[in-house]
Amino acid sequence: MSAEYFEELYRADPDPWDLAGSAYERAKYAATIAALPPGPIGSILEVGCSIGVLSALLAERCGTLWAIDSAPRAVAQARRRLEGLDHVRVDRRRAPDQMPAGPFDLVVCSEVLYYGDRALLAETWCAARDAVAAGGSVLAVHWRGPVRHYPLSGEDVHAHLASHHEGFGHALSRRRPRYLLDRFDRVAAAA
Repeated sequence: MSAEYFEELYRADPDPWDLAGSAYERAKYAATIAALPPGPIGSILEVGCSIGVLSALLAERCGTLWAIDSAPRAVAQARRRLEGLDHVRVDRRRAPDQMPAGPFDLVVCSEVLYYGDRALLAETWCAARDAVAAGGSVLAVHWRGPVRHYPLSGEDVHAHLASHHEGFGHALSRRRPRYLLDRFDRVAAAA
């Protein structure tokens, strides 16, 4: 789905998914933070940061956070929300072709991978894995409710991730009634 599609959503409603106020989102964000690798995280890339609600929580756990989104209005809101956090950078970029190369200790893809077709999912997932540093992780969280006009469902996305995580161990999997959460940790290279 195009950046223009999302820009229109944010034009009509600055928080089209009620990310800042929804009890569902708060619970999912708490589970996301609980699923992070233990200890301090040096650098995080958040793909599809929207208005920066999850970004603010991720910023508390890392040395640096680079949050990206393709919608200018979302990026502007995320920048305002994260203003004053010197270790956070928010940019307008598309995944996968404009994703920062990394390496990052953690790449987070929350509620973003089902907006493209299967080819775009494969490219983005590959780019996310490639951006992970040695010993790093990729964390994916997606809604599993009924598909409206999205090209893929959360179930489609997580089935793809589970069958295409070469070089990564499937470290954590949570199946909840309303969302799916999976963390993949890069496997250490053989000595």
